[in-house]
Amino acid sequence: MKISIQGLEDERFYRQLQLIANLFFEESQIFSMQAEADLLIKFHLHVEETVQVSAELVDNVEKTYRAEYQKELVPSDSEKEFFKQIKNAVSHVYLTVLQDWTGIKQKWGILTGVRPTKLLHRKVQEGIPTEIAHQQLKDDYLITDEKILLMQQIVDRQLTVVPDLYTLQKEVSIYIGIPFCPTKCAYCTFPAYAINGRQGSVDSFLGGLHYEMRKIGSWLKEKGIRITTVYYGGGTPTSITAEEMDMLYDEMYTSFPDVENIREITVEAGRPDTITPEKLVVLKKWNIDRISINPQSYTQETLKAIGRHHTVSETIDKFHLARSMGMNNINMDLIIGLPGEGTTEFKHSLAETEKLMPESLTVHTLSFKRASEMTKNKEKYKVADRGEVEKMMELAKDWTVSHGYVPYYLYRQKNILGNLENVGYSLPNQESIYNIMIMEEQQTIIGLGCGAASKFIDPDSGKITHFANPKDPKTYNESFEAYTEDKIKILDELFT
Repeated sequence: MKISIQGLEDERFYRQLQLIANLFFEESQIFSMQAEADLLIKFHLHVEETVQVSAELVDNVEKTYRAEYQKELVPSDSEKEFFKQIKNAVSHVYLTVLQDWTGIKQKWGILTGVRPTKLLHRKVQEGIPTEIAHQQLKDDYLITDEKILLMQQIVDRQLTVVPDLYTLQKEVSIYIGIPFCPTKCAYCTFPAYAINGRQGSVDSFLGGLHYEMRKIGSWLKEKGIRITTVYYGGGTPTSITAEEMDMLYDEMYTSFPDVENIREITVEAGRPDTITPEKLVVLKKWNIDRISINPQSYTQETLKAIGRHHTVSETIDKFHLARSMGMNNINMDLIIGLPGEGTTEFKHSLAETEKLMPESLTVHTLSFKRASEMTKNKEKYKVADRGEVEKMMELAKDWTVSHGYVPYYLYRQKNILGNLENVGYSLPNQESIYNIMIMEEQQTIIGLGCGAASKFIDPDSGKITHFANPKDPKTYNESFEAYTEDKIKILDELFT
């Protein structure tokens, strides 16, 4: 779909216009004056104390759709924030004419970001009454009542689980990345390398990770800073051996402050083919009982198509093994819209989940991530259309309600099927606190390990600074000391 834009000289508008166009069309291109465009959209923009904007869409059969919007501008601390208000107003009329022309209603309105619930948290912190906050979300962003209700359910649940959520800026959480998996999944872009034949890389990487843990732990002890949660992700953290896991958790207890009082420690044992009795013994030894065992699908053909080498029966067997060995808080992931799957296959996955009843269930919607195998070879991976994907999400919602699960966190991704979302559901009081912390960005999260991203949040201003370790083990192994020092410098500036 080629869209010609008139009346907007500032190229900073174009990225947002492209993202919104992608919500409607498989492939879209935005041009400034294009003779052979499929659509022409003319904007009229006037900015003073208010922003006034109109859009007129003309298609190739000369049919016209119009929209207008105006809003009073709020004084901003930066030009970037001021321009964002104008960009939102332009997005408002742009989305409206595209909805009218296509007949497709975008339930998340103009939002294309990852964390919509942050908007509602902000209004709660400002003391805005619920009804007014909801109306503002609807007016400003065109979010539907359905999605606003979901946001409210999640915000309410998060504040029940973490009642001091807004006052945790003086604590930190820790993310530890283990960049190895048995195989690489077709939809994945995480730093994850097939572990077979890489023992030298694994040994070197673990040496660097232990170093980071010691240095950061020493800094936390020196400054008297508590840890809220620790999350072992990756990759698959259970790809390494039981002995290596044992040494890693020993390092955690030795290096980190007051580990016994950390609210939650999670190890993502996502790939069932990495779980063994020996590794479960190690987890119990170190009082870790929150893990993930991720089926993604209970259809064997699907697992083969996406490059997961475990079997459906192995997922079920490893779940029962983990449960029998004392794992009392197990999360499982399902993905909506995997290649070849529709409502029939997804109903089957929900029926199999019902037999296990994990403490939490995260329902992901497939996203075509730019660097994934699936995106590079789209013609090879046929996926459900928007209507079917929405039906699958509705099935997940109905199933969780009927089985006592409540939504407690949510995030969205670019190129996500049906412009939907990923939702974490949990039985009450079994929620992942780490997932809440990473999504709502209320405190600093320090990333340790290969590919681990740190997010430093100023306790006073809330300003976010991003910092990422190298994604490949070789570069990480060559530079972990320097990266650790860089992180400590940032922490020193934030927590003095």
